[in-house]
Amino acid sequence: MKPIVIASISLLLLLSTTGLAPAQWKYQPTAENLKTREWFQDAKFGLFIHWGVYSVLGDGEWVMNQQQIPIDTYEKIPSFFNPTEFDATAWVQMAKAAGMKYITITSKHHDGFAMWNSKVSDYNIVKRTPYGKDVLKLLADECRKEGIKLFFYHSQLDWHNPDYYPRGNTGGSWTGRPESGDMNKYLDYMDTQLSELLTNYGDIAGIWFDGMWDKKDADWRLEKTYKLIHKLQPGALIGSNHHRAPYEGEDFQMFEKDLPGHNTTGFSDEQVVGALPKETCETINNSWGFNLKDNRHKGKRELIQYLVKAAGYGANFLLNVGPMPNGKIQPEHIASLKEMGDWLNVYGETIYGTRGGPLTARDWGVTTQKGNTVYVHLLNWFDESITIPSWGKKIKSAAIFSDKTPVKFLENEYGITLKIPKAKMDEVDTVIALTLK
Repeated sequence: MKPIVIASISLLLLLSTTGLAPAQWKYQPTAENLKTREWFQDAKFGLFIHWGVYSVLGDGEWVMNQQQIPIDTYEKIPSFFNPTEFDATAWVQMAKAAGMKYITITSKHHDGFAMWNSKVSDYNIVKRTPYGKDVLKLLADECRKEGIKLFFYHSQLDWHNPDYYPRGNTGGSWTGRPESGDMNKYLDYMDTQLSELLTNYGDIAGIWFDGMWDKKDADWRLEKTYKLIHKLQPGALIGSNHHRAPYEGEDFQMFEKDLPGHNTTGFSDEQVVGALPKETCETINNSWGFNLKDNRHKGKRELIQYLVKAAGYGANFLLNVGPMPNGKIQPEHIASLKEMGDWLNVYGETIYGTRGGPLTARDWGVTTQKGNTVYVHLLNWFDESITIPSWGKKIKSAAIFSDKTPVKFLENEYGITLKIPKAKMDEVDTVIALTLK
């Protein structure tokens, strides 16, 4: 037994020196926070928006790093950013028409440029662009008016700030920054900007962090930052795209371009699915920020099935668009979102307010549940009968959800067999409502 004890002590010492030691504080969410969590789990569908001065170059939000553009050159780009066709009302109405319940927008991406009127840095949209307006304020006001909740994406990684040092795996010497800096000073700067976002824009649903993976073993002072956020807005949720199990102080767990428990991207090799509310994010084409050459637009079937699968895993679906530099969203993306909204007008009851159903995901689809009703979503099944596993609850009735057509069923030792009329099958999602006894 002693070698195990020694190994455990050694591991703890190692963790403590890498900033990964077990949290010494215990987070107790407020009643307001728990209420927001419940709303979040019911909401199921949100709009992700990646928008910044990088859209001018039409090559995605990582263009500064990918093209290795030095800071003194990149700082010229804001003078070309003049989104005179930005219309907060149009954006919010588009989200509502799609059936989305919240919006998550980039307040600051990795390039360090603030999309609001920050008082601690003039590197922002009001002071550095000819547009000169605070788009976050305009969007926050419109979201409040229309009952859409607002999250702020905020990058912990910063390729522009000289105090972000030591540098991580991105934003190398090509930026032109000095080979020195004070990380604590940078984190003070970040906390001050977060304080601005949490005090000047009304009720905010949460902060969506990204970038810890750049220096995953650094001391990010999470306790201090998380306590600050929860103090300023007790109802706000905190999530972080660090691709790990949730840290103390976080309120929901996110999965980038993957369903919970999957690792098709390779991002989540260390990620364990926890008990917190969950969210998966994905792009509507293949880019987060506006990419002029990206024509890999996802179709209606793929997008709706992703939403349904996420719900089956008990997760929200945060679907991203990258607005153009003029402030407009690509027409093909608006059309796709409208198709999703039309589908939700019919099938929303099987998604909103549900939790993951009694059966885990199968090749044929997923289940969702609300109260005494289980919704079987057949996403990849076109035979007239299917046998699914039983979960120990007897069925009172079964029907096609869309028009209440009765579905014949048989329960026996092999499971539950459903006989579906061929004419009632849907190429996107055949939904069968099972009412339990």
